[in-house]
Amino acid sequence: MPRDIPPLREVRRITQKKRDAWWTVLLVDPVATPLVRLTARWTRITPNQITWGALLLGLVSAACFAMGDWRWLILGAVVYHLSFILDCMDGKVARLTGQGSVFGAWLDYIFDRIRVMACAVALMAGQYHRTGELIYVWLAVVVVFLDGLRYINSLEIFKTRHTMRKQIKSRMRAARRAENAAGIAFMEDLLRANPEADIEQDLRTASQDARDEEALEEQEAVPADEAREEAGEEAPVKRRKAQVVDLHQEFRSRFPIYLRFRSFLLRHRIRTHLVSGIEFQMAVFIVGPLVDQVIGATVVAGALLLVFELAIIYKLLLSTRDFGRTLASFEESEQRRESGENGGSEGNGLSAVA
Repeated sequence: MPRDIPPLREVRRITQKKRDAWWTVLLVDPVATPLVRLTARWTRITPNQITWGALLLGLVSAACFAMGDWRWLILGAVVYHLSFILDCMDGKVARLTGQGSVFGAWLDYIFDRIRVMACAVALMAGQYHRTGELIYVWLAVVVVFLDGLRYINSLEIFKTRHTMRKQIKSRMRAARRAENAAGIAFMEDLLRANPEADIEQDLRTASQDARDEEALEEQEAVPADEAREEAGEEAPVKRRKAQVVDLHQEFRSRFPIYLRFRSFLLRHRIRTHLVSGIEFQMAVFIVGPLVDQVIGATVVAGALLLVFELAIIYKLLLSTRDFGRTLASFEESEQRRESGENGGSEGNGLSAVA
């Protein structure tokens, strides 16, 4: 009996990420998503089984690369792309059927690394055997090193950002307990949900709204409080508007064109990290073999990967400065609260928005 699976449009909404690599968005999802729906509807294949299938196809691709001849390179490139399609399908099937697991995520990560290492060694060994050029040996080392480096870098950047968010949320919870303030949101999350948002206009509007609200509260506070005192009622707790923290404020101020570029890509579900590990793999294991330019494709892709990784590190550096200013704004707010004063936090990466 077939499963009750929603239509393709709904499957896309459930399974496709809001942001993904451009290679995945343009060359994988149009094939993988319909296959995911068919797989979930007509079979009982689990995500972990698909992960195993992706690994096996990856090893078949490595065997083709090891042959060295250009015909085998083309076959290896095609099989590698099929392997990557399966690799994308396992997570989609897990989200669609609710079969995701922590072990499945670990398995997917480990198998990805095995596939890359096997294909890198096989591809460069095949070319070394065919040409006798020592550069292929070094390229195998470079490919494995860069693949590991970008994963370590992405993991550490994620941990750093998570730590900054955790500290800010902790401070906001303390402020909420003190003032019964509203919740907290991060600007990057709001932009991801609404790519067409005008950041600067929204921040100016939010700041003005916050000032207008505070002024209105001050005008109405005295007569309202006096009336309640005469009636013997307690004053209601005043709620403030939600706080939005922008930890990329300095980066955006230095590169204003980035906002329009990022919004354009987000509208098409493409992340701004245009050369990530996925594009690097595709250049080395698909583009290079297809055009018989393994050295050129590997060198260019490796250089671009390093450039984008350095850009992310630079963005993180500026983000940590915004983080420091945001914490400083909390300190100032606490001091003003203790002294009975009220003040906004405009200009410190923190804004009040509805």
